[in-house]
Formats: sequence, structure tokens, C-alpha cells
Amino acid sequence: KTEEEMERGDLSHSEEEEEEQEQEDDGDSGSDDNNNNNNNNNNSHSTIQHNSSAKTVYTYDSPLGDIYAMGWSMRPDHSLRLAIGSFREDLKNQVHVVQLNEESGEIEKTGAFAHLYPPTKVMWVPDPSGSLPDLLATAGDDLRLWTVNPTGDIAYAGHLKTEAKNISSPLTSFDWNATNPTLIGTSGIDGTCTIWDIEAKRALVKMLTHDATAYDIAWKRGCSHMFASVSADYSMRGFDLRANESILLYQTPDKLPLLRLSWNRRDAFYIAAIAADSPKCILIDTRHAGIPVAEFQSGGSINALAWHPHSSCHIATAGEDSRASIWDLTPIPEPIEDALLAYNAEHMINQLQWSALR
Repeated sequence: KTEEEMERGDLSHSEEEEEEQEQEDDGDSGSDDNNNNNNNNNNSHSTIQHNSSAKTVYTYDSPLGDIYAMGWSMRPDHSLRLAIGSFREDLKNQVHVVQLNEESGEIEKTGAFAHLYPPTKVMWVPDPSGSLPDLLATAGDDLRLWTVNPTGDIAYAGHLKTEAKNISSPLTSFDWNATNPTLIGTSGIDGTCTIWDIEAKRALVKMLTHDATAYDIAWKRGCSHMFASVSADYSMRGFDLRANESILLYQTPDKLPLLRLSWNRRDAFYIAAIAADSPKCILIDTRHAGIPVAEFQSGGSINALAWHPHSSCHIATAGEDSRASIWDLTPIPEPIEDALLAYNAEHMINQLQWSALR
């Protein structure tokens, strides 16, 4: 399919969404790969797939060693900028900011800072207009904020925690609300999710969302009061902050922990999720909770997933089969047998992110 056809794709086929999608400009898609462990896998690559007039793959050999956390910049003046975090099982870790130099075709490091413990996630402020302070958030033992100055220097902007005596539960993930960028939701190993006001630097609400570790959290598209989370208790739950209510959206029948979820960026009815050590990606329709509307299977355990930013029916996955795949979901309710496109890496892929701007 052409990129224009992918852009117009829609799961729910509403006329309003089709008109909205036809107005989008879809240029590039980013696909980032991090490889290896100590088992003869050296996971130090970050790869950008840049779709313009010519399809090109740019590779950055990181000096950090193993890398896991990774996030695309959401500012139009830095649309080809990434933050990547080291994965060392000790206190001394680092986050590097890298950017593609489109003249030289090289990915260059533009900044760096030390980080306590491996960052479980890094994310730039959702700022497609470029009008907000250039902020970066990281999660680990706490939620930390960083400011990037116009010169490229990175300054520590403080951390947020709720517990007394400077002790808090480590964070597994977080999501930055695109509708209200003052809000960040975090998930923790204590089974809680916390909603933060980063301007006031305080927790607005902290709730026990699961009976075991909450592994991931995602805001509903276009909404500042609804989010979903997945957990080691095998469940995906949705929450409405206005009524302080929750609903069970899905529970794995084979008792596998749910590790990651991703809310569709164009159609707010759909959430995709992956389970531990599983090659399956499940698709949940929130209007019909409990039973997946679709499942599709990769060649190995899936480690990461990301929806296409401008199409409701295309999603990317990556995992231990060393492949990053793009899946076309338009055949639903017919089975999804094969990926639409695939990129083959040299080693297993730990992380994948899709740029919201390119």
C-alpha cells in the first residue's frame, strides 16, 4: 500500500475520521532498534527509518552499551531528535539526546546526563506547536523532569514523589497527556497508578489499580480524565478520574502478565496490548470489553508496540525474532495473517517508537 492509503485507513470507518485523516500529512515513520544482552547480544544500536522520497535506514552505534528506553521528540523544530537511556543494572546510568543531521546523514549526540538506575521510559513533552518549554521526563526510582535549553544544554528540573522519608516505589512506565501536558500518569511496582501535576509538582491522585505490579499506563486519545493500565495480575483496566471508577477491559485466559499497552492515536475505542513471553498482540474494543476483537502473531515474543500516528488501522511491533513489523488491521474481522511491512535487525529488538511528527 502507498503511504497515502495507509494514512486514510480506519478501523471504525466513520466519515468524520476519514475526512480528518485525509488532511494529515504523513511523511516519515521511525523505527528504532536496540539489540542484545550478555548472551552474545550487544544491544547498542538505535535505528531510524526515514521515509521521504527515498527510504533510508540510519543507524547510531551508542557508546552506552545496552539501551532500552527511547522516545521521539514531539517538537516540529526537533522532529528527528531522540532520547535514549542505558540499561545497566546499577546506580550509574545515562540518557543521551541524539539527532539526525539531515545534511550529513549521521545521527549525532547533542546532549547527555547521568541517571540513577536504568530509565524504564523516556518521553518528551507533547508539544506539536513548539510553544512549550522543551521538557524531557524519565522514570526509574522516581519521575524526573529535565529542561533542554536552546543551546542544547540539559538542566535537571526536579523530581516528583509521593512517599515520605524519601522512599518511593520504583516506576515501571508513564504516559504524558497530550491534551493537557501538565498531566503525567505513572505506573509502579506496588500496583498503583499516580496522576501528577508537573507544574505544581504534586500528585493529584494515587490509586491502587491492580493486585500486582502495574507494568504500563496509557491515556485515552483526546482525553485528560481517562486512562488504562496493564499488570502482572493478568488484567487490563480502564479508569475514569471524574467518577473514580474502573472497568475490567481484559484478562489473559492463560494467566500471563500483561506488559505493555498502546491506545490507538486515531480511534479511541481501540487498545493494543502484549503479554510476557508471548508472540501475540491483542486488540481490545473498549465498547465490548473482555474478548479481543483481533489477535495477530509475530515470529517471536513481542517486546514493544506502537500505533501509526496518522492511521487508526496500522500498528508496529518488534521483538525477539529480530523483526520490526507493520501490521494492516483493515481486514478485521477476518484474521490478520502476515505483516504488511517488516524490517529485519541483526539481533532481537527491545524497543520501538513511532514518531508522531514524521
